[in-house]
Amino acid sequence: MKVGDKIKFDFAGKKKEGTVSKLFDNSVYLKVDFEKDKQKTVKRKLNQVDGGKSKKK
Repeated sequence: MKVGDKIKFDFAGKKKEGTVSKLFDNSVYLKVDFEKDKQKTVKRKLNQVDGGKSKKK
């Protein structure tokens, strides 16, 4: 996983897709498009997102 990758994560019981904007050792910041709020930033722990098992290189 690196900055710019598109990943899926759980949000309100559904799968949403977001783009990685910042990546840290234990957390990731995602830019997500919602219906009324475009490019909202959402923070998640790495183990909560798909592909979170891969480490930052």
